[in-house]
Amino acid sequence: MSSVFVGGGTPTLVDPHALAAVLACIPVTSGCEMTVECNPDDVNAEMMRIYAAAGVNRVSIGVQSMVPHVLEALGRSHVPANVEHAVAAVRAAGISTFNLDLIYGGSGETLDDWRETLSRALQLEPTHVSAYALTIEAGTPLFDEPHRHPDDDDLADKYELADELLTAAGLSNYEVSNWARPGHECRHNVLYWQQGDYLGVGCAAHSHRSGRRWWNLRTPERYCAAAEAGEPTEAAGETLDDDTRRVEGLQLRLRMRDGIPSAALDLDGLDDLVDVEGGTARLTRQGRLLANEVALRIR
Repeated sequence: MSSVFVGGGTPTLVDPHALAAVLACIPVTSGCEMTVECNPDDVNAEMMRIYAAAGVNRVSIGVQSMVPHVLEALGRSHVPANVEHAVAAVRAAGISTFNLDLIYGGSGETLDDWRETLSRALQLEPTHVSAYALTIEAGTPLFDEPHRHPDDDDLADKYELADELLTAAGLSNYEVSNWARPGHECRHNVLYWQQGDYLGVGCAAHSHRSGRRWWNLRTPERYCAAAEAGEPTEAAGETLDDDTRRVEGLQLRLRMRDGIPSAALDLDGLDDLVDVEGGTARLTRQGRLLANEVALRIR
């Protein structure tokens, strides 16, 4: 394995020694990027020392916001001070690469609130920042409260502010929702965007190999029961035909800084959304706001 990413929930609820024991069972290559997602409420210096000794060299801290009333609206229990304590513990353990995971568009969040979150996050000097617009999922309480849903124009303003402030601080946008200092791009996520092969372990985890992708049983109860009974944990899967895989690969790579061959896009009317240079098409900032629409022009 060239990268390992422990996430999809709250890994920091697991005893750190137990998590270290699991990591020790994974065959990895030299220089493997090993990431653990962290809830700032759970992080302490001893936990980070155990992680570092186990080979963890990157953590992703679920910050979401640095404004208390926005955190409350998002249903988060931590306070901004806990984020600062978590970052201090990460640094003390010698883990030099860390991501701050931010969400914008929560109910009641103003543009000034988002500016404060970005400014306070940048004061912590992260090597990587992920900033995602709040998405509304069917079946969640928020789905049934349309008055709390984010406004598209507001989300666009907040994205542009994020790009402006993060870029000025030395973090370069290398994928629509991700910024990093040089050399600190998330290799594990880049592998997804480049259609690499990966193995997902655990409930609802997804895997991909050579055009076939599959996903595991969704609930922990069903997944554990199947595993304990020696039964398959796969819920379903699909194999992409060559053309579908080609188009999907271009759609994924379009989201990245390196762009795609300009010949793969119908460029008519995309002057403000795409920059073309040397046969390569890259999304502009405005184009990143409409990445899905631009992707429909892939041919």
